[in-house]
Amino acid sequence: MIKNKYLYLNDKKFFDQGYEFIGGLDEVGRGSWAGPLVVGLVIFDKKYKNPEINDSKQISKKKREILYKAIVNNAIYYATKFIDADEIDKVDNIKTSVHNAMVDLIADAKKFSEALYLVDAEKIVIDNRHIETEIKGDEKYQAIAAASIIAKVEHDSYMQKLAPSYPMYHFDKNVGYGVSQHKKAIERYGIINHLHRKTFEPMKSIIKNKKK
Repeated sequence: MIKNKYLYLNDKKFFDQGYEFIGGLDEVGRGSWAGPLVVGLVIFDKKYKNPEINDSKQISKKKREILYKAIVNNAIYYATKFIDADEIDKVDNIKTSVHNAMVDLIADAKKFSEALYLVDAEKIVIDNRHIETEIKGDEKYQAIAAASIIAKVEHDSYMQKLAPSYPMYHFDKNVGYGVSQHKKAIERYGIINHLHRKTFEPMKSIIKNKKK
């Protein structure tokens, strides 16, 4: 597929097939060491076209926040689902956590059973739902890119609100990801039980070594 700067042009081919609504799904926080996985769903109709919408990783924090407001104000429907660290550890497979959250979001959008759902990378199958898996979909489709933006903004906002309670971990800067600053904080101050993912490295090895 030719990558359009104006991502709506890629969504349009599905609207031209007769779909009235297109939903996009994407996740943020898959590889985080701390905090939740956040999955977003955004449903647009064919009227909404925003050339500024792009993969959340490709745009600045300030621009993401501006686009977040535009998306939630213009979407026909949107929702996010948070999966906390304890739940991720219980499943012990981040791919399964992402899959389950996406299934729940699509199932909960009951008024949009006839919509086409474009899912970034994950293979989702639900009876009586039209679902397409798109590799690197957040770089190709407006609806998926919009989902990546709302998930990213809500994920990062959540982590930044935690920062004052745990200043030594610098969640305002790393938002839970495994940068060297975060690793040094874990080595010095330990793991936050309800926030760090104990089935992820390096937390898993740290816990194992403490038991020896």
